[in-house]
Amino acid sequence: MSQLERKTAGVPTLKRLPLYLRLLRKMKEDGEEYASGTVVAKELGLDPIVVRKDLAITGAVGRPRLGFPMDEIIEAIEEFLGWSNTTDAILVGVGNLGAALLGYKGIEQHGMRIVAAFDSDPEIIGTTVNGKTVLDIAKMPELAKRMHVQIGVMTVTASVAQDVANAMIEGGIRAIWNFTPTNLDVPDHVILQREELASSLAVLSHRLLIEGGRTKA
Repeated sequence: MSQLERKTAGVPTLKRLPLYLRLLRKMKEDGEEYASGTVVAKELGLDPIVVRKDLAITGAVGRPRLGFPMDEIIEAIEEFLGWSNTTDAILVGVGNLGAALLGYKGIEQHGMRIVAAFDSDPEIIGTTVNGKTVLDIAKMPELAKRMHVQIGVMTVTASVAQDVANAMIEGGIRAIWNFTPTNLDVPDHVILQREELASSLAVLSHRLLIEGGRTKA
């Protein structure tokens, strides 16, 4: 599938595909050889029409009355998402969140392998966190460039976020996964993905308030 075709998928579809992938992997472990859009939709509580459209965009072809061959649909989703080959990344900011990401073993199943971690705190530099020796952030641009790493994970404080982003770009980073609340100023060729933790918490809290009120009523 071409890069152009991949770009036609909307954000809602891209967010649902990993849900399908997790379910399909579980079905495969259970011995299932085929998966239909109807079954996937039922298991996830989604509209079957939406699921069928999502799966079709990956280029996978189903079999009449059987559905999609399990290996083929899993491979198609992984390829569509760019998860068929693990992509190397660096992480900057080894605080609680950064350390948690370093320890998250499932991240490689989602197409990313953190190969190096950096921090500016002398008390953290040189320590080993979840199997990674923390390096001085001053070495980051040169090392990222030498290793041809293109993804940077940012879990630093907001006050230094822009400086860290600049250093990442200097090192050849082309995609930044930003866990800070800072709106970064980057060149057009750099891809930004910002994790809005506060926004997600606001939605969760509001739903709890509304649905909790309904329950009491």
